[in-house]
Amino acid sequence: MGKSTIKLTRRIRLLIDLPTKEEKKEKLDKLYRFQNRCFRAANFIVSHLYVHEMIKDFFYLSEGVKYKLADEKKDEEGMFQRSRINTTSRMVCDKFKGEVPVDVLSSLNNTIQSSFNKNKQEYWQGTQSLKNFKRSIPIPFPPSTMSTIKHTEDKKAFCFRLFSIPFVTYLGRDHLDKRQLLTRLVAKEVKLCTSQIQLKDGKIYWLAVFELEKEKHPLKPEVIAEATLSLEYPIIVKANKSKLTIGNKEEFLYRRLAIQASRKRLQLGVSFAKSGKGTKRKLKALTKTENTERNYVANRLHVYSRKLIDFCVKHQAGTLVLLNQEDKIGIAKEQQFVLRNWNYYELTEKIRYKAEKAGIEIIID
Repeated sequence: MGKSTIKLTRRIRLLIDLPTKEEKKEKLDKLYRFQNRCFRAANFIVSHLYVHEMIKDFFYLSEGVKYKLADEKKDEEGMFQRSRINTTSRMVCDKFKGEVPVDVLSSLNNTIQSSFNKNKQEYWQGTQSLKNFKRSIPIPFPPSTMSTIKHTEDKKAFCFRLFSIPFVTYLGRDHLDKRQLLTRLVAKEVKLCTSQIQLKDGKIYWLAVFELEKEKHPLKPEVIAEATLSLEYPIIVKANKSKLTIGNKEEFLYRRLAIQASRKRLQLGVSFAKSGKGTKRKLKALTKTENTERNYVANRLHVYSRKLIDFCVKHQAGTLVLLNQEDKIGIAKEQQFVLRNWNYYELTEKIRYKAEKAGIEIIID
């Protein structure tokens, strides 16, 4: 029996709620300092974890050396002075004590420990390299670090304090369900899990993780919907003698190729553009189209996956099977044109996420 809840992550823009630029800059510098310490701590943690796991392969150590990864108080063969998960936590806390909140380091340690344990088999086999964290790493924090979030009428925004910094949310054109989720969070209808603060181009984003109940639909596990993904028709699904074709080649591929051709023309014409303010002025038209293709593809795949799940719910299909998916991914890798212009993996992930949210079991054949 699977979990009855699902976790959703939403990126929400935050603004520092202080009156002067000097105060805002001071708090922003504080966040960048936290980010730098998290970047260093993350690389320390993953390096120590790797040594813990690979110490048995250090054949040049003498036979008398103990290498059992356990607390010596609980196991006489143990080599640690404390519990295994606490070793890296204590190490980074000692290094960065007073420079970053302990709750942040604890959340960072738990996250990296969990990720490392999932991939350690590949590390042992040498099929995957150890993670190298970048300076742009998000700052993790537990919900207990935040003050109670509330909606303020005069600011028409949600407000809270984090790291002694007052924040207000900026939702802009909310095409997703961010406002709805925040409203439910204030009403305590959903739970906030360990989240992150992301700093990008001088802007602050809150990567909020919400835990909420899955959608409840009268689904029947014995009813199976079979779907195929292809370039000619993005999705073809069958269930209960009903068939639905979602999207077509002209709608998706031709529009995408048109966007690529338009951008290519702009690139060729850049050298003839009026300068006036140097590079920024010349690249103005090209910059506007920077994310056009990506946004179009994301929107189309969202619509396709949504229609597929709605079809399954309508026919009470409790199981969704994606047929011959592995074969088609292999063919796409061999054909450069298909690989460049179709997104099998991204579409599969969107279907998987929406199916889990609706309580539908998904099987990839």
